[in-house]
Amino acid sequence: MEYVYAALLLHSAGKEINEENIKAVLEAAGIEVDEARVKALVSALEGIDIEEAISKAAFAPVATPQPVATAEATTEEKKEEEKKEEEEEEKEEEALEGLGALFG
Repeated sequence: MEYVYAALLLHSAGKEINEENIKAVLEAAGIEVDEARVKALVSALEGIDIEEAISKAAFAPVATPQPVATAEATTEEKKEEEKKEEEEEEKEEEALEGLGALFG
């Protein structure tokens, strides 16, 4: 991550993003430089408009974590559904009994 931050810092300062400059930033921060990672980063950023990438990232929707249903919650929900169904069935039976009394 610090390699990307170094590139962003160079971009912000208006400096060229190259191996030498990234190494200098990392060394100034006291980070041991991995040459392969520096080369990979410079290669990956070649031809990328960093300003455009930043603006797109700023407006990208952030996924909000959805609560994970636990076994208890699922069981409780099923019990509530069954209870509602039973109540509806009882109401229907009572209604039918009342109609029978009217016509019986």
